[in-house]
Amino acid sequence: MDNTSIADVWDRVFGTQPEPEQWLVLVAGMVALLAVLPHGVWRLSRNAVTIAHEGGHGLVALLSGRRLDGIRLHSDTSGLTVSRGRPTGLGMVLTAAAGYTAPPLLGLGGAALLGAHHITALLWGATALLVAMLLMIRNAYGVLTVLLAGGTFLLVSWLTEPEVQAAFAYGVVWFLLLGGVRPVFELQSKRRRGGAPDSDADQLSRLTRLPAALWLALFHLVSLCSLLAGARWLLSF
Repeated sequence: MDNTSIADVWDRVFGTQPEPEQWLVLVAGMVALLAVLPHGVWRLSRNAVTIAHEGGHGLVALLSGRRLDGIRLHSDTSGLTVSRGRPTGLGMVLTAAAGYTAPPLLGLGGAALLGAHHITALLWGATALLVAMLLMIRNAYGVLTVLLAGGTFLLVSWLTEPEVQAAFAYGVVWFLLLGGVRPVFELQSKRRRGGAPDSDADQLSRLTRLPAALWLALFHLVSLCSLLAGARWLLSF
């Protein structure tokens, strides 16, 4: 590949793209909302949130010095991330806290990129994260799910027109912001009924001796604040 083609690819990925029409941003948000609210649709779309959730556990485990053994994604939209290291301490706390906070924070980061008109950079960045996650997947369903997600991002970013890329990118970011809110309410509801005794909030409670309700409140705060701040970026024209 010559210098000109390298420069072209660099500019395509890291350059800015035209700002989409306001109606497209609003429609993308409505489509994302329809992927989150109806229970039947959510049972399928929640797989994407699980990818972000378990990816958050895995990334923070590595950044905090733990050894990541693998990630499993299941067809019931549950997941499991296994890492080695000290069973207590800051690294373990950060790793446990990263799951429910990862989808909304990823959405917030994506909203910042879109607000700066870096649509292609968002799509390629998401593809790179999914490829890295694929290396740590340890079951067939997880491999299939991440391959489909990564392949979709790659095809959209490379083969489609700018309008399609913008619609897809805004839809994904809206979905992460909105989809990051619902799981926390679901967890709260399960715990109220006596379910999910080994949830992330309960693990954090045992690690820190703080009430699990306090960690749930933190998850709510992160997801709702990310939604509000992300929406401001997405809707700023």
